[in-house]
Amino acid sequence: MNTDLNITFRPYQSKDCGQVLRLFYDTVHRVNAAHYSQEQLDVWAPRCPDRDKWNQSLLSHHSILAFQGDTLAGFGDIDSTGYLDRLYVHADYQGLGIASAICDKLEGTVPGDITVHASITARPFFEQRGYQVLKEQQVERQGVFLTNYIMVKKR
Repeated sequence: MNTDLNITFRPYQSKDCGQVLRLFYDTVHRVNAAHYSQEQLDVWAPRCPDRDKWNQSLLSHHSILAFQGDTLAGFGDIDSTGYLDRLYVHADYQGLGIASAICDKLEGTVPGDITVHASITARPFFEQRGYQVLKEQQVERQGVFLTNYIMVKKR
């Protein structure tokens, strides 16, 4: 990771939910637009997600946030079974090693294999980290289908 960035990491707290939701929306709509249609982006990252559901999910998982100063640069979470649920880095912080640093921290919190449902955009990142594609799948959201990949990192 670029050490000039002065990135700090800390666990998720309920007060962070608004920032996390903004980063999620912006990242999906900016970064993933190269691989998904506008309709797909809108159902994946709606403008008004269920804030309480997100907060409870992030609180129930091991969730890490990466900050540069007061700016949320990225976040990720993993559950106790080794399912890496989310990993998102702000569009302006892509390619700087932040996703790798978050992923390292998350992978270190659970024993055994790690599973992720990676987007088309994220697949190369996870492949570089040693994840193998088990299956391509079509996920349905509000009648719209999105392609992603069930991937596993054997440990």
